[in-house]
Amino acid sequence: MYSLAKLPRGQSALKTALRRSVSSKASSAGGVSVIGFENKGPAATSSLTVAIKAGSRFESTPGVAHVLKNFAFKATANGSSLKTARETELYGGVLSSALSREHIFLTAEFLRGDEEHFLSVLTSVLSSSHFYGHELKELVLPVVQSEAIAAQSSPTTLALDAAHKLAFRKGLGNSLYASPHYPVTIDDVKSYAQGAFSKSNVAVIGSGISTESLSQVVSSAFGSGSSQPGSSGLNTSKTSYYGGEARIPLDIHAPPTALPTLVIAYGTTSPATPELKVLKQLLGGESSLKWTPGTSPLAQAADKVPGGSAKAFLLPYSDAALFGVVISAPTSPQLAGLAKEVAQIIKSAGSAAKDEEIKRAVAKATFADATASETLEGLIANVGPALFAGGEVKSESFSGVSASSVSKAASELLKAKPTVVAVGNVNVLPYA
Repeated sequence: MYSLAKLPRGQSALKTALRRSVSSKASSAGGVSVIGFENKGPAATSSLTVAIKAGSRFESTPGVAHVLKNFAFKATANGSSLKTARETELYGGVLSSALSREHIFLTAEFLRGDEEHFLSVLTSVLSSSHFYGHELKELVLPVVQSEAIAAQSSPTTLALDAAHKLAFRKGLGNSLYASPHYPVTIDDVKSYAQGAFSKSNVAVIGSGISTESLSQVVSSAFGSGSSQPGSSGLNTSKTSYYGGEARIPLDIHAPPTALPTLVIAYGTTSPATPELKVLKQLLGGESSLKWTPGTSPLAQAADKVPGGSAKAFLLPYSDAALFGVVISAPTSPQLAGLAKEVAQIIKSAGSAAKDEEIKRAVAKATFADATASETLEGLIANVGPALFAGGEVKSESFSGVSASSVSKAASELLKAKPTVVAVGNVNVLPYA
């Protein structure tokens, strides 16, 4: 039987850790980059996230990053997955894992004072996962297959995944999801994990704990060699942008919520700039007031089609970005008409914007950037890449953005070959 009274809590060692301060500068602890954000107000919970630079862009075997993500919190030298689950429940915590194109994130959320226990759980995944074959077959692959099927049934997810493939081909073009056409073996997982779980490839993000206190517990956890020191064994080629077109029939068995969808995107081979963030807000597509269509060009266009939607997106990466619009409508003929109008809006993006519209877009971009880290998911997505890029987390500055700079950025973006993915009735949907 497991008893909470028998489990070490480590509260006394971390009482000094809970000063109310906000850190934006990373520290190094035991060879691992760490950063902590202590809550501005009183809070009873904390979280720890281990960011691993081992997303799908680095994988050597298609789908191995997806499989490795789902191998988190299985059997380790500290105990079985059942033991980990029961102890986590006794502490009142939550464990989760997530995958992006550049990172795998292992997260523990828990009551304040339990940092040492949950950091031990996270580091055991890196240092002593057993990677049993029966776990792969019985526990991991069924979840991997379920997530892949769910992605296939979502036209937006399917279209964006295909758009990355067309835009970047390899590296960032690798799919986030494993495919039955490329089986992943247990040896593939072990080999990928060996390259991924090195100290130089790992960063720790804390919420509800200061950087100084987090450094102490991370030094204790990683100082004894929890991960192999040295450079990462994972490599990826320099990102190139290509563009292209794909047409995917919408499965007739798809759920009623699966609407015909079209993605129009353009890529860059440099990180996202403030101008692109402002351009996204300038095109818009989302209303700032519930039950109103919004005043942005995309919102006005989508309002003409009942049930239609057109929203700009910007997906930033360490050395590239993908900018575009996701368009959907109840039927493929409606989507075809809406897509033609959206294409015209994109072509004129930024060229005819008034100063007042630019100021509004700058204000929205500033607000979006400021609030991005207010949720745990947003904090992890923003801080993780910053730790690997240099260790300092700071808000984007939009002071130099003007109508002319946005127009120039849009003009440079649109010179590239577009990436177009249509999901629906391909006999009706327009070609690029």
